[in-house]
Amino acid sequence: MGFIKEFKEFAMRGSVVDLAVGVVIGGAFGKIVTSLVDDIIMPPIGFITGGIDFSDMKYVLTAGDEANKIKEVAINYGNFINIVIQFLIVAFCIFLVIKGLNSLKRKDEPAPAAAPAPTKEETLLTEIRDILKNK
Repeated sequence: MGFIKEFKEFAMRGSVVDLAVGVVIGGAFGKIVTSLVDDIIMPPIGFITGGIDFSDMKYVLTAGDEANKIKEVAINYGNFINIVIQFLIVAFCIFLVIKGLNSLKRKDEPAPAAAPAPTKEETLLTEIRDILKNK
């Protein structure tokens, strides 16, 4: 029974639930960014570069032969370029979200200044008060 109770406490801890929500939202956000890059950003870049589609760019090491069922071996650097662009867009979006959250976050109020040390007169009066109180 102790193991089940311990697991339940672990699973219901706020940080674990927050992490699970973050993973699910991150997965959905990844799909949005992939669509943004593939469907909106890359076509104009391809148009500007003369119709180059990065996803089809590759360096063929061994040509494929369909008749002999030999698969092509290639380095798909165009796909890598797309992934790097996606990463930069995600990083920029996260930067904007964090910057927005920080601007909405209430500014930390400065800690109150420590009370000044008592003057000599205050110290003497306190000592006199304590002596009179003890009599």
